[in-house]
Amino acid sequence: MRKLKNMNVLQIKPKQITKKLMETLPERASTVVISRYGLGSDSKRMTLEAIGQNYGITRERVRQIENYALNKIKQSGLIEKERKIFDELLSAIDSLGGVVHEGHLFEYLSTKEDERNHIHLLLVLGDEFTKEKEDEHFSPRWYIDKYLADKVHGALLKLRDEISEDDLISEEQILKSFSKLVSDIPKKYVSDNETLKRWLMISKNIGKNQLGEWGLSSSSNINAKGMRDYAYLIIRQHGSPMHFAEVTRKIGEIFNKKAHIATCHNELIKDPRFVLVGRGLYALKEWGYMVGVVKDVIHQMLEQNGPMTKDEIIENVLKERYVKENTIIVNLQDPKCFKKTKDGKYILI
Repeated sequence: MRKLKNMNVLQIKPKQITKKLMETLPERASTVVISRYGLGSDSKRMTLEAIGQNYGITRERVRQIENYALNKIKQSGLIEKERKIFDELLSAIDSLGGVVHEGHLFEYLSTKEDERNHIHLLLVLGDEFTKEKEDEHFSPRWYIDKYLADKVHGALLKLRDEISEDDLISEEQILKSFSKLVSDIPKKYVSDNETLKRWLMISKNIGKNQLGEWGLSSSSNINAKGMRDYAYLIIRQHGSPMHFAEVTRKIGEIFNKKAHIATCHNELIKDPRFVLVGRGLYALKEWGYMVGVVKDVIHQMLEQNGPMTKDEIIENVLKERYVKENTIIVNLQDPKCFKKTKDGKYILI
């Protein structure tokens, strides 16, 4: 998904609002909130335990002070007086699809880390906003409509179940599949693909690799774990055999991984997903290429098809290997493997 552009979404400065809201709090409660939400000069957000150590109190006591402070602000009546910024936040979340990944939301609302901390506090204070914490299926996200959020969550789980571990799906296809699962959601949210992609990014089970292909996050096709996986993705996207030197170059170019030609070549040799089909040329076994050297390929053909003429063998081997005709003829002369019959055909010994 392309990076969200910040377009000065908020007309009112969040820091100005939080400063007004914090004025209702006693000193220690104010200090706890500032520390918890990173509203100070260094923008660092402190844990309950760290704050407790500063005051010589338990983390649970810090939690109680924080809750007291938030409730006091809510009950002060100031939130209604500053209604405009909360309406702006509501409109922003709605424009992003009504339920949105926390990171994407903050990225959209502000380019400044310290300002994002103030926005976070405002979202916590607004009763119309709900945060769901990260779990095994989803990243942390915010929503403004529970019914909508439940629908999106359910659709993402169904989509996950439709994808197998080895699947690599184009963006066009996964959006088409996902759109069918959210067809009962109001059209204003699914009228463009950007909303669908933002919802997809909420899922921890579904992901996109650096080539723009989608699949299960647990798959090495999405989260490549080494040189072999990078090579597989490169050759697969290329769609035809590649020289190991070119594969190495592409790994560095696309995945920004430092790769040595000898290392890459060695990985291609060892991994059964790849088949050597020419001098330094590798294809994917899943494309149907026979495994082995030219002699092995001839052996497999004769085993499958029975007696074949020299021309038939050459024609079929050239579909499997990028070699010269003379190389095929030389291999056919091996008396330990092949025999030419009286009618001019070759058979296995």
